[in-house]
Amino acid sequence: MDWGMQNRISQIIKPKTGRTVMLAVDHGYFLGPTSHLENAKKTIEPLIEYADALMPARGVLRADVDPGTSTPIVLRVSGGNSIVGEDLTREGITTSVEDALRLNVAAVAMSIYVGSKYEHQTLMNLGNLVNECERYGMPVVAVTAVGKDMVRDARYLALCCRIAAELGAKIVKTYYTDDFQTVVEGCPVPIVVAGGKQMNTEMDVFELVHSAISEGAVGVDMGRNIWQNEYPVAMIKAVRSIVHENFTPRKAMDLYNNEKEK
Repeated sequence: MDWGMQNRISQIIKPKTGRTVMLAVDHGYFLGPTSHLENAKKTIEPLIEYADALMPARGVLRADVDPGTSTPIVLRVSGGNSIVGEDLTREGITTSVEDALRLNVAAVAMSIYVGSKYEHQTLMNLGNLVNECERYGMPVVAVTAVGKDMVRDARYLALCCRIAAELGAKIVKTYYTDDFQTVVEGCPVPIVVAGGKQMNTEMDVFELVHSAISEGAVGVDMGRNIWQNEYPVAMIKAVRSIVHENFTPRKAMDLYNNEKEK
């Protein structure tokens, strides 16, 4: 791995702890103005300093993220579908590597849909994107997205993550599941865990983060479970405490409760 590639990855996965808290704000590329992200700038501004990396699409990045930020960007570069379309798994590459370089991002991210009707298309998208990015020392983050009819068990996610790594992804974003350690053991590159839809309680979030880290994930890439929370700054601080300081879920809850009173 060349210096530029290593440098970009070290911006995302912090060398001091070997972990990362990524903040996902790319939902609009297929969900539109989803709740609490209607005004992306308002949502991002108070949170970005606590994120190790921010994951937007280029529209929000250009319009709503301060170019003076020192927080590294993981740029969503796949899309072409919507929540009202016929198939969410049918994605293409929507942003060129050249534009990603102009935007000075630390990595690019795209989804793969293993087991879907468009499996081959999305896997070829990943292979082609990696080929282009390798020329410039740009890491690719593969997101193992799942369709409505696909399970999220360890066997399936281990398959997805390994395929993503074999095709050249430098980081894989996936879901937490029972027996998650086997998913990690079968993937030769770092794994970050998605937050998914907003959970019922803060403790549910903290327990997921703690379990994922304990079983080998290098971090999380969360969106709705942070910025849809009533106290998003307190929430991201509490998540950081688990990822970077090994707080227990109970200790993280105490931190959350203290921070939300400020």
